Amino acid sequence: MLDIFITRKDAAATPVWLVRSGETENWCETHAGPGAAWVTTSGFKGEAGKVLLLPDGSGGLAGVLLGVGDGSDPFVAGALPTVLPMGDFRLAGEKHGDVAKAALGYALGTYRFTRYSGTPREWPRLVLPESVDGEEVSRLARAVFLARDLINTPAGDMSPADLAAAAEKVAAAHEASFRVVEGDALLAENYPMIHAVGRAAGVAPRLIDMRWGRADAPKVTLVGKGVCFDTGGLDLKPSSAMLLMKKDMGGAACVLALAQMLMEAKLDIRLRLLIPAVENSVSGNAFRPGDVLPSRKGITVEIGNTDAEGRLVLADALVEADEEKPDLIIDMATLTGAARTALGPDLPPFYTDDEELASEIAVSSEAMSDPLWRMPLWKPYDGWLESKIADVNHISDGPFAGSITAALFLRRFVEKARSHVHFDIYGWAPKAKPGRPVGGEAQGIRALYHLLQRRYGA
Repeated sequence: MLDIFITRKDAAATPVWLVRSGETENWCETHAGPGAAWVTTSGFKGEAGKVLLLPDGSGGLAGVLLGVGDGSDPFVAGALPTVLPMGDFRLAGEKHGDVAKAALGYALGTYRFTRYSGTPREWPRLVLPESVDGEEVSRLARAVFLARDLINTPAGDMSPADLAAAAEKVAAAHEASFRVVEGDALLAENYPMIHAVGRAAGVAPRLIDMRWGRADAPKVTLVGKGVCFDTGGLDLKPSSAMLLMKKDMGGAACVLALAQMLMEAKLDIRLRLLIPAVENSVSGNAFRPGDVLPSRKGITVEIGNTDAEGRLVLADALVEADEEKPDLIIDMATLTGAARTALGPDLPPFYTDDEELASEIAVSSEAMSDPLWRMPLWKPYDGWLESKIADVNHISDGPFAGSITAALFLRRFVEKARSHVHFDIYGWAPKAKPGRPVGGEAQGIRALYHLLQRRYGA
């Protein structure tokens, strides 16, 4: 359990009251004394994320008010850690909502990316009621921290080799088997599109392959886009569009963090993790617009734009995943700007033909307050990927439905798995919220963890 959490029965910790907008007068009426007078003097109105320390009349701390606004943000307690003094605190009263989510919000509020600047610090502790599983909350927080750290690390220190090292560290911690297919070995083992996308970079492309769990358990395979930096290839991105491209391995970061959660929870599954790790760079041997690439599936793919490289490396990895006929394939990728145009940065779309799975994802998304939205695999748009010289073009020739056509392209490479779902995530928080600083962000993994626990948990 994270050292910011303790569980005990006594109430010696300083109380924290959660107050909605417009309810401060009610709170003052039921809590007379110096604290109530200070609430009136301070002008505190219960605004979301606002924290007010209450004096006890003798120089001490009587309690804390946390504004929750309209109550719509279950993680608003993420505003507390940086404001509270050192000590032990507890949520007080009956209107603190979901305590487990409040605890997770508190934990997420302690995240700092300190690899290059700053130092780790100690935090005030939150006393959890016995009804809250502190280890489970800590498991979720550790996974989010892992994904954030990986995404926040600049590409100079998060190359395909570095990403493989990070994955191997997670594998070693859980005694999972680990294998990497690297460089020209990708051609020898028939991963031609992973090789083509990554061959121009100074660090060789590779396919990361991790396995864990008993061999005859239900098979769940995670596939994550690991483009450690994306210049756009020969269809070069403008400089403004390259600024965040260290996050283009966000899909890989998220599936690795999800795998960590699943292994820590010891779910009875046969887990496999596949990450095609590449840098989409520019040199004399870079793949070109108009090239036709072979694929692991045997489908020939015409390249419409080298800046749509993620779906190419995913396709080879998805075929590898599909060959084992798993019960479920989950792929995650920072794939298209079209998804952001449609749904914005906070609401990732997902695509699946499995109606039952879609319903389960929706339930888990709501249960975990982990926003996800189903988008359609609209079959008429599949024709937009036709090629005059190859089996398929990997992009359409128009500006519309880019996220949908990307999902339709990927679907061609999965046939044998019982179910497949594709997530087109952003992997980044562009605006700070309590517990969610600007920077790399894990999206969808808490919902997926909840779903897989419901399916395969004890």
